[in-house]
Amino acid sequence: MRILLVEDEPNIARPVVRALLAQGHQVRHAPDLTNARLLLAEAEPDLLILDVRLPESEDGGFILAQEVREAGYKGPILFMTARDALADRVRGLDGGGDDYVVKPFELPELLARVRALLRRVSEVRQSRVQYGPLELDLTNRSVRWKGRPVDLSGREYALLERLVMHPDRVYSPEELLDLIWGEEASDTGVVKVCVHHLRSKLNAGVVRTVPGGYKLGVEP
Repeated sequence: MRILLVEDEPNIARPVVRALLAQGHQVRHAPDLTNARLLLAEAEPDLLILDVRLPESEDGGFILAQEVREAGYKGPILFMTARDALADRVRGLDGGGDDYVVKPFELPELLARVRALLRRVSEVRQSRVQYGPLELDLTNRSVRWKGRPVDLSGREYALLERLVMHPDRVYSPEELLDLIWGEEASDTGVVKVCVHHLRSKLNAGVVRTVPGGYKLGVEP
């Protein structure tokens, strides 16, 4: 799973990042709101872990949580902060947070909370999603178009699933390259070829080319 940690204290961020990497997650770290916003613009994480007090504001984590919720982010948000007052915990949970860990904390507790939140993400994904004639079985990673099974490659399915799970979002070729191919490819031409194959196998309108990149082209 992809996790974005927003934490300005290196002595906290480093062990948390190491622990999450050891659990097999992809982890990106931002020390402040500015860098967090840049990383969020590049790729949407499966989980956000936010310190509340950040260099730009004592309420930086609350501010960022509100921003991403208003922008349509549906993933879980875990606040990680020394502010343990009831009013702060209530504000965090009411403001879009799913859980709240008070510093100082033990890493096993944090990891347990992360696992619980990511289980919810997995449960949401383990279902069928349908947009018009397009149907995805997220458990079996299978696709049907107008009821007919369609055989896709792993990359084709991954790109299509990304668009289906975020149907209102525009993905740039560079972002799709990073999300789906990672370090295995460096030329966005492979994204264009993959989109061409999806259109050939499914329908010409299944993926729309729009200013800034690509988005899902079918309606619910």
